[in-house]
Order: sequence, then C-alpha cells, then structure tokens
Amino acid sequence: MCLNIGFANADDFQTKAKSAYLIDYDSGHEIVSKNADVLMPPSSMLKLMTLTVLFDAIKSGNLKMDDLLTVSENADYKNPLWYPASKMCLTTGQQISVKDAILGIIVLSAGDASVTVAEKLAGDESKFTELMQKKAHEIGMNLSTFGNASGLPHDNNLMTSKELAILAKYIIDEYPDIYPMFATKRFEFTDTKTDWCRDWNKSHTMNYNRLLFQMPGADGLKTGHTDEGGYGVVASAKVGGRRLIGVINGFRGKGHDGLAEEIKKLLNYGYKTTYTKVFYRSGDTLLKIPVWYGRKAEIEATVDENVAITLPKDYPLKNIRVLARYEEPVAAPIKAGQNIGEVVIEKNGDIVKRIPLVAKERIRKIQFFGRVFKNISVMLGGK
Repeated sequence: MCLNIGFANADDFQTKAKSAYLIDYDSGHEIVSKNADVLMPPSSMLKLMTLTVLFDAIKSGNLKMDDLLTVSENADYKNPLWYPASKMCLTTGQQISVKDAILGIIVLSAGDASVTVAEKLAGDESKFTELMQKKAHEIGMNLSTFGNASGLPHDNNLMTSKELAILAKYIIDEYPDIYPMFATKRFEFTDTKTDWCRDWNKSHTMNYNRLLFQMPGADGLKTGHTDEGGYGVVASAKVGGRRLIGVINGFRGKGHDGLAEEIKKLLNYGYKTTYTKVFYRSGDTLLKIPVWYGRKAEIEATVDENVAITLPKDYPLKNIRVLARYEEPVAAPIKAGQNIGEVVIEKNGDIVKRIPLVAKERIRKIQFFGRVFKNISVMLGGK
C-alpha cells in the first residue's frame, strides 16, 4: 500500500515523538516516515483493531447497532484493572447497546466496553485476541501482536506506526457507514447504575482526540496513552477533498492537547509540501480489450485501487507518465476481478507504482461450434 517515492524534503519535518508516519490516502505514498516499522506499545490505539473485528460482525449481519451486550465481572468498573484506566463505568450484569459500546470506545476510550465486546464475540478476551491477530494478517499487518482488547499494558501489545496507518485506511475503506462515528466530539453515557458512575460519566464526555476540535476536516481516529508508551494518535483529515492519514507514537508532550498540536503539525506539513494527482479511481473503466472466444467482443478493464501519485508541491506533472500494459486478445472465459495486465506510473522514466489491471465483469466462453465459426472467420480474413 505505502510506497516511498523519495521526497527530497521529507526530513524537514521534525518531531520529538519516537515514531511518526504520514501517507496520502488516495496514492498510499509515504510523505513522512520516522521509525515507522519499529514495534511499539500502541496503548489505546490498539482498540482500532478491537473495533475492526466488531465492525466485521456488524457488516456480516451477525450483530446490529441496537443489539445488547452483557457486562461481566471482568468489565465491572470496580475491577482494580479499570481504576486508573479510561472507561464507561459499567457494572456486572448491565446491558449496553452495540452503538453505545462503539461510541464509548471511540470517544471515551472505554476499556471496559472493549472487554464486553470481546467476550460477546469470542467468549473470552484471550480468544478474541486470536481474532484480532487473524484479522491483522488478512489486511497486511504482519508485525503487530495483541495481548488484550483494551490496549492496557501487555507484553504482546505491539504495533508499528505503518501498520496503524494500514489499519486506519482499511477502516475508512471498508466501513463507510460506520466511519463517521469517529468524528463524534462528545458522548455522555447516561445508563449508569451507581451514583459514582453517574458523576464520572457527567465529567467524562469529551473525545480524547483533541484534533477534532483544533483542525477543520479532521474526522478520526483514535488516541492512546500509557506511562510506558507515552502519547500516541492515529488521525485522518480531509482538507480540500484530499485525505491524509498520520500516526504519532511515543510522544512525551503536554497531554492530549499537545498531542493534537503535534499530529496537526504533521498533517499540515503534508498538505503544505505535497500534492496528489489521481488519474483513475478504483472501479473506473480505463479501457476495453478485445476478447478471444468470448460471448462479448470486448472486456472492460479497471483497477481495484486508485491510480494516483503524491508529489512535492513544485514538481511538474509533465514528468509523470501513466501506462497500461496488457496482451490482447484476452482468452475467455474471464472472471470478474481477473488480472489481465497492469498500470504503471513512471516518474522521469522510473516506475514508482504498479497497479493490477483487472476485468470488470465476467465473460463466458462461446460454445464449440461458435469457436469453429470464429476460426473460419479468422482464416477468411475476419476478426
């Protein structure tokens, strides 16, 4: 997904964070990369994977937003585990809706809600981490490991900034109906069972992602903080129709407000120093290729990802060339999504990106006698 095309000024961005990573959403090109492949404690940013497994259950129809989840003793606010941690302040036997659990995790960084989700989907938290691991491998996060669903300190909770960006892009791509919930600035959970929790929830309503309050266009995703790992955030913003995804981790600044300033600085750096040209978007028809022995004479060719490139602000587009490479005719039968060539983006004659060219539809093979007539036609000078 993420290709470094060699920005001459990429080292100009300075941060005290241990790790920083910035990509363009449409092209996937790296703009800033500092220790992006180093495994680090992700703190509550890990909850993005917890949510991803939950979102899959919703997308498949196994769960609905108004379904109820039952809170166990493991997620009870009186469990010493949650005393210093972010929480919704849940009690044993309480039932919460899936929607409230999602908002609790996104806005309040609720670890107790994360455990409740894990136990609903897998029976216990340990088995749920296996689902998290499996999902990570499915989407190309091969380094990340998980020890729990909440992001509380655990030896197995390790992720890289690059893989957190991969996860953020996946969430934006795959759950367009759910993703807007990440822009929720405030959420007060009112279905409390004790006076202590009632007071707690009245004073804990603001999203820890302060970037939502500081930067127009910011719409997600998740912050994290532990004493061991410092502050971190996975953030995305869409400004002027262009989306960037940035990650900061291991930041020792002035709380979540300082973290927001740092990630804002990173995102603004990308907007000010680079631009992105999108030539074709996923699903666009690029061209039609002749078909041999097919029930249609031509096949529409498309791409499953954007044909786009990110360039330094002053770099001339005339030095960029986009080429489609394929052999014709394409022999039937052809499956939808079948690889039938490639699209390459060249910068000064050097290939900087390759995108598979795929069939947009299925085309069946003509029957035996049809192929005979086709061969005769060709021998007689036809097509």
